[in-house]
Amino acid sequence: MNDPVLELLRTRPELAELAAFPFNFDIDRADHVEDVRLASGGPLEPVAGDDNGGTYFVCGDGAVLYASSEGDAVLIAGSVTEALETIIRLPWWCEGIRPGLDEEQLLAAVREGDEEAREQFAPELDAQRAALLSGLGLPERPLVELAAMAESAAERTEPDHVLLNAEELGAYRLPGDPPRRSLRDVVLAPGREALERMRSGVPGSWEEVGADAVLRAGVVRAAQYDRREDDLPLLRFLLERENTERTEWFEEGRLAAVLVGLHGHLEDVPLLRAATGGGVTDAAGAVDWARTEDAERHGQDPSTQSEFTWIELARRQGRTEHARVALIRMLDDTGPDAARLQELSRALERLGDHAQAARAQFDLLSLQDTGWDRAAEAHVLARLERRKGDLRAARGALERARAAVGLDGAAPDETVSEWHRRGLGRMITEQHLELVLTAVEAGDADLARETMRHGKVLLGRIAKQFRSSLGDLPARATWAVARLGRGPK
Repeated sequence: MNDPVLELLRTRPELAELAAFPFNFDIDRADHVEDVRLASGGPLEPVAGDDNGGTYFVCGDGAVLYASSEGDAVLIAGSVTEALETIIRLPWWCEGIRPGLDEEQLLAAVREGDEEAREQFAPELDAQRAALLSGLGLPERPLVELAAMAESAAERTEPDHVLLNAEELGAYRLPGDPPRRSLRDVVLAPGREALERMRSGVPGSWEEVGADAVLRAGVVRAAQYDRREDDLPLLRFLLERENTERTEWFEEGRLAAVLVGLHGHLEDVPLLRAATGGGVTDAAGAVDWARTEDAERHGQDPSTQSEFTWIELARRQGRTEHARVALIRMLDDTGPDAARLQELSRALERLGDHAQAARAQFDLLSLQDTGWDRAAEAHVLARLERRKGDLRAARGALERARAAVGLDGAAPDETVSEWHRRGLGRMITEQHLELVLTAVEAGDADLARETMRHGKVLLGRIAKQFRSSLGDLPARATWAVARLGRGPK
């Protein structure tokens, strides 16, 4: 980190001493209480600490993140220079500082806090502040500007600067209640803007939405929560495009059909029949169907929509970090709820975060009551552990899968009596063979050979059609292990 102010502190001990006391920015306390990393995977460097066990980190974009020893973390400035300005001129002991104060109110709050600081622990405060500001070459900004900069930084904590415990992968909390934009508003914004352009007849706006399935999904959602009688022509247009493209995301197409059907126009019946697979055949039936669907699945209150709706839309929009952070915070707040854990695990896997997906999957596996369910979820855990690079954990998950179906001497329950004749046997076998190939590639010959032994047993047990459906995977795994004996040790 080459911030000039930080370099000054590192090369001029007298300035570093002033920053450490009384302003509690101590470059000799840069060791945090635990290993941490950013959820985004970005660079993170600890540069200073305070006497409460908190740590100041510099992120890859130069922004400064403060993490307490109690599990809170928030962005405090866009650079070390800005952070020091704020720390020195709006110091920690000024408890009267709060959002919304004007310049005079901030000055009064600082004067009151400074007076107490002089009496209790820093009688030379004024000289110390002046010397540090001068030595670091910091500007004399208005306090209201500094406060606004700090507030703006806090708002940028999510999604790119969320701190995780590196081992358990839980996210640090945002302290207090800092202002932040909801994920729903983030992902709906493009659709809302495009909807207004379409309503206003902006040239090319309809063509733009028609050609972009992701933007169109946002427009349909925006129209759901902002319904207008004169929107019927554009709703028809959206539904026609959904009927034509038939993307894998059918939910917005169904919603567009509901919004059109609520108008009850006879000429829309062919569109609705196509959208509902023949479920709607006349105008009266269209209205009844649309009202029922709307009441049961949609409605006009966005707060009733599943959080996963916004997460999936964020993923489709390329807002990977927004989706990741939302899922991690949901996982942190999820107890022993198998259905929710499974949905989180699958969503995190789709996002490519195999470590967090494995975290959710591990908890999910512990909640399974039957041998079949334990085997099914254990094979998923094995896949996630392998993809995140923890091959020993993948081996452990496969051990649990084998135990669940009665291999390795375990006593299975009646739910898995036909496991080898059904798809579960294929899935468990496939994960063994995939782990063999990954272990060979990683140079772990012992793990590869051990897993292949179990893989051969499984290949001998599962039904013939399932062995055939594995393609050349068994042969590739077999040859990979065979070559271990001839290759370099």
